[in-house]
Amino acid sequence: MSWFWANRLGWTPVVLASLVAACEPEEEEKVVEPRPVRAVEVTQSDGGTYVTIAGTIEAVEQVNLGFLHGGRMIERLVRVGDSVEPGQVVARLDSSNEENALRAAEANLAAVSGQLSEARINFDRQQTLYQRQIAARVAFERAEQVYSTASAAADAAEAQVAVARRRLDETVLYADAPGVVIGVGAEPGEVVSAGRAIVQVARDNGRDAVLSVPANILETSPPDPEVTVALSLNPSVSTKGRVREIAPQADPVTGTFQVRIGLIEAPAELRLGSAVTARAFFGSEGGIVLPATALTRSEGSPAVWVVDPDSGTVTLRPIEVGTFAPSAVQVASGLEVGEIVVTAGVQALRPGQEVRLLGADS
Repeated sequence: MSWFWANRLGWTPVVLASLVAACEPEEEEKVVEPRPVRAVEVTQSDGGTYVTIAGTIEAVEQVNLGFLHGGRMIERLVRVGDSVEPGQVVARLDSSNEENALRAAEANLAAVSGQLSEARINFDRQQTLYQRQIAARVAFERAEQVYSTASAAADAAEAQVAVARRRLDETVLYADAPGVVIGVGAEPGEVVSAGRAIVQVARDNGRDAVLSVPANILETSPPDPEVTVALSLNPSVSTKGRVREIAPQADPVTGTFQVRIGLIEAPAELRLGSAVTARAFFGSEGGIVLPATALTRSEGSPAVWVVDPDSGTVTLRPIEVGTFAPSAVQVASGLEVGEIVVTAGVQALRPGQEVRLLGADS
């Protein structure tokens, strides 16, 4: 309709605009779908939770066997996996120098022993003459001095022989206890230094499960928890254990603490290096226990989202937490048995929001 005819009919542009708007279809209201969440019904529990950590099997004692002095190793008689017994020869050094040193020390001892024998005979003769007042006192004292010097030289020569003999013996490396070779540090033909590890032996005096435990688990752990250690590939192979040692310092890279679990009657299947899982029960107080994923914060304090079963909406409820565990928390107050608490999706909720439960966690 043109402006002319609109004016002729007495219609203004404002009226026309209103008519056009009235003819357009109304916009549909947006429908907000309930947010899907997972929830758990609050129940009374025994207040504890199980903690599982992976680890490996190691010997209670692992020792590095090495020579007390350096030299060229000519023989290593064991390999990784070999069993050793006390007194068994493990490796040998080239002993040529030590054998020559021993022969020289023995020759020196023989010479000094001859001098000592001659000095003793002269001393005895001078002592007899002096007692009969035939020889002068000066001659007797000179003979006594020579004899004392020869005796000291003989003692020193005997000590040198003992040292040379011991160094010769030290060119052979022996096992000091029964065990299994788990590592080697040198091959025949190498020149090794004193103290260098030639073989590493795991002694047959027990097995440990070695774990890397986070600090928060150590803080919440009971004083002496009973630990069940099971083979990762075959959980039916298991045994009990107790905490034997806790490292006083955390690993600088991972921030975890090394914990050694002494195994009680370890099965033969728990071999050295086997991957295992250690499981322990934390907590003894009864009460309400929730998964740690249910926790959020309200004004700096712990809180949870509680679902109203009638309206299907959520409310942020402050709670008081009794104890923390790695995967669960024990609630001291703020919840009642039978209420429904959101355990997954808590960060995306707002008060009064409608939710749809995907299922209950156990």
